[in-house]
Amino acid sequence: QLQLAESGGGLVQPGGSLRLSCASSGFNLDYYAIGWFRQAPGKEREGVSCIVSGGDSTNYADSVKGRFTISRDNAKNEVFLQMNNLKPEDTGVYFCAVGERCVLRPGVKPSPIHYTSWGQGTQVTVSS
Repeated sequence: QLQLAESGGGLVQPGGSLRLSCASSGFNLDYYAIGWFRQAPGKEREGVSCIVSGGDSTNYADSVKGRFTISRDNAKNEVFLQMNNLKPEDTGVYFCAVGERCVLRPGVKPSPIHYTSWGQGTQVTVSS
């Protein structure tokens, strides 16, 4: 069974940066589309970014475009989410997931319906 583990969350002031990591043991993440999602208290899980399988095409939610960057390091079998200029509304639990597709349509956030295996999440809190 594919298992994912997120790391890199924490408490940061507005305007700060964090880099989240998604790692898997035993499964080559390059074979999968990888998505990052987040969930704030009392809200639904929403797509943040995704990257296609076997390539580097990416998509972002409008709310994070220009601030977040998703990338792969195939040598380390990890996928990263670099988050810059963080805002209080970025607060939530961030999850990575593997799936069948990263939809590359501007303005269309990644959807959880395309993702089948999920990590346990890492907390990101943006507060002064």
